[in-house]
Amino acid sequence: MELSAEKRDAENTNNDDNQQAAFDSADGNSREAEEQRERQARDLKAGLHPLKYKFVFWYTRRTPGVRTQTSYEDNIKKIVDFSTVEGFWVCYCYLARPSSLPSPTDLHLFKEGIRPLWEDSANCNGGKWIIRFKKVVSGRFWEDLVLALVGDQLDYGENICGAVLSIRFNEDIVSIWNRNASDHQAVMALRDSIKRHLKLPHSYVMEYKPHDASLRDNSSYRNTWLRG
Repeated sequence: MELSAEKRDAENTNNDDNQQAAFDSADGNSREAEEQRERQARDLKAGLHPLKYKFVFWYTRRTPGVRTQTSYEDNIKKIVDFSTVEGFWVCYCYLARPSSLPSPTDLHLFKEGIRPLWEDSANCNGGKWIIRFKKVVSGRFWEDLVLALVGDQLDYGENICGAVLSIRFNEDIVSIWNRNASDHQAVMALRDSIKRHLKLPHSYVMEYKPHDASLRDNSSYRNTWLRG
């Protein structure tokens, strides 16, 4: 009888913890939605055209062949943020084009509050679709993807965290990150939406890799799990 009582207490504690976590998550989403509405109202009042989400451009540059003790997180530098159509074009016109970026370089575009890291709370349960491009065409596809993200044109847009352009020696790699790798319907719908908006030729193969797999093998683009 005593052991059963302890078990019931433990189960009640777990249920209370789960309920509290759900309440905290709902409260956080409510605050985020309220802040978003307030931001959009301010932008409209100022005569601007607010975007659905506020975005941040980040930049990562590594020196080839040089090992450093600096962590990847410390190496990511914030460039600029924007929340309106006008703000986007002001900053985008001044950003270097992919063809002028050295290798290896990563350019990240993520929703505000989400860091371009596998371990970030918004990313840790998600993954990414990966597309490899010849360097002569990567800039055009990247720009089309940026416009689709900023304009909230892709299906399951609330499930998208951001995108990365990885400049490499022999190719450029574009990856689109989503929140939930286990939601197969959302993952495949995102793939189809990307193909439509980028007008990808049939010869291009898209690969998917969950972030927890990247953490295990310490690799962004090797050992992908799904192709389509």
